[in-house]
Amino acid sequence: MRLTILAPLVAALFIAFTQPAQAERVDSGVPGMLFDHDVPVAMNDGAKLSINIYRPDKPGRYPVLMLMGPYGKDTTMADAPAYRTSWAKLIAKYPDLCKKSSCRYIRFEAPDPERWVPSGYVVIHADVRGAGASPGVLDPFSPRETQDYATLITWAAHQPWSTGKVGLLGTSFQAINQYQVAALRPEGLAAILPWEGAFDQYREIAYYGGILNVAWQFWWEHQVVPNQNGNAGTPLIDSIGGGKDTGLPLSQERLKDNRIDPVGAFARHPFDDAWYHERTPDGRRITVPLLDVANWTDWSTQGYLAAASRQKWLRIQTGDHLTPFYSDQALALQKRFFDHFLKGIDNGWEQEPRVAVQVRHRDGTTWRNEKAWPLPDTNWEPYYLDAASGSMGPTFEAAAPAAKSWPGLGEGLTFTTAPFVNETEFTGPVALRLWVSSSTADMDIFAAVRLIDPEGRDVTFMGNSDPNVPLDLGYLRVSHRAVDPANSTAWQPFHPHVAAEPMTPGQLYPVDVEFMEPTSIVIPKGYRLALTIQGTDFGYGPGAPIVHAKDYDLPDDSHSGLFFAAHPNRDPALYGGTDTIVTGGKHASYLLLPHVPPRS
Repeated sequence: MRLTILAPLVAALFIAFTQPAQAERVDSGVPGMLFDHDVPVAMNDGAKLSINIYRPDKPGRYPVLMLMGPYGKDTTMADAPAYRTSWAKLIAKYPDLCKKSSCRYIRFEAPDPERWVPSGYVVIHADVRGAGASPGVLDPFSPRETQDYATLITWAAHQPWSTGKVGLLGTSFQAINQYQVAALRPEGLAAILPWEGAFDQYREIAYYGGILNVAWQFWWEHQVVPNQNGNAGTPLIDSIGGGKDTGLPLSQERLKDNRIDPVGAFARHPFDDAWYHERTPDGRRITVPLLDVANWTDWSTQGYLAAASRQKWLRIQTGDHLTPFYSDQALALQKRFFDHFLKGIDNGWEQEPRVAVQVRHRDGTTWRNEKAWPLPDTNWEPYYLDAASGSMGPTFEAAAPAAKSWPGLGEGLTFTTAPFVNETEFTGPVALRLWVSSSTADMDIFAAVRLIDPEGRDVTFMGNSDPNVPLDLGYLRVSHRAVDPANSTAWQPFHPHVAAEPMTPGQLYPVDVEFMEPTSIVIPKGYRLALTIQGTDFGYGPGAPIVHAKDYDLPDDSHSGLFFAAHPNRDPALYGGTDTIVTGGKHASYLLLPHVPPRS
């Protein structure tokens, strides 16, 4: 069972909806905007979440935009150590941003109330249980947290200043939990706009291809724990009242007891079990209007594909996941969506193309409207690998059988196409079928699809969380190689991840590598594609020959994207063996690419 085990929510869950909570009215400093700070709202178990309410300073009922997160509803990006780099990037890209707003109320990955309240919206920002001014146990994405969100949505729908319609808006964490709560179908929820949020808690957050993702440890320690309720030592400053906004101080022992370390929890649950099922929504229960804004590098078309909503739209963009959210173009898109579904304005939104993709080129991007996802006229082309020559391409289907090995924890293998003789577009999901063996009982596969210029240099792109990424990344722990045919397609294998099947050393196995995200690239004439297969994190080390799709000052990095695999569960004795790939004949290994015909 999925999150639906919590639904339908019983009437007792929603208590005292028509009774406004006590508010601390603060002078917002913004003409026409009322600001109620640290409003306590009771949950069904008696605990209280602390929320901020921003609303128009005139009588009436207004639709509500809401988000709930762990980062601090009163913490500005400019003042938080973990967010200063993000803030600097944002201001560098949009130097006039704070001329359109005081920027006093912009929070990390959250909408700016000053740009919504004048348009006739109430904006509510809540601290999740256990974070900021909300006491309790901090347990990200837990069923308890999702229940809280559902309670808060229905509470807002019953307030005297509310029309009864609530929409959800935010990025990353505040997009992931939109999917979760939408599956509970709380009263009042009318539309969601998850901006670059994961859907599948096992496959997109905890484990990539069955390999534990420890990148979350940095997120936990640097972005979440500093804002834990009771953390008197937090470096975060309450931008509203000064001082700290983490409630009454708690001892270090109590603080530790009051938080659930997600990476520790992931490690205790190596398979897609009931723990993840409680945190991964049942898409069949998501029926509200939905606009999913995804990114080619990390998060996610999965929510769009899973949701049962009859009114759903998908936009896939490139670039980092923070700055585009605050652009004028993004704000206009967000307002058109919510104006239609929360205010009932006939603004032509229903004629908006159901799918729009930002196609990547060597030196820029172009937006294109499409009818469906994956693109209906995609030609799925296998690029066969040849271990003898290190080449790949459609013509190697008939290549003679060959094999090549690499050290599991060392440098891997790279297969390269011939230079493309014509400009060629690949836009869509990517798949990889390999025949492999190992000298040990398991092996990890890290795959990177790369664009190579005529001088042999990598062309890299700005990613969701990394300014230096290849075209696509795939992962698989070979003991997790089992595939569920009923839920798989040729371009998207589905691994159940419910048990480990050790390898017999020296035995050959067919495996399908998971690429959770699609890709998009128009390959210029004379450029090549490369596929790197290795047993460690893929990244661009010091001195790597790189050119960038944009002129960025980029750091060297040992890994790309939101994934990092270094962890004790990668025992060198098990994952440091000699790994082998076999190609040709009855053991054809190939990269399946989504070729898109030229558009007229």
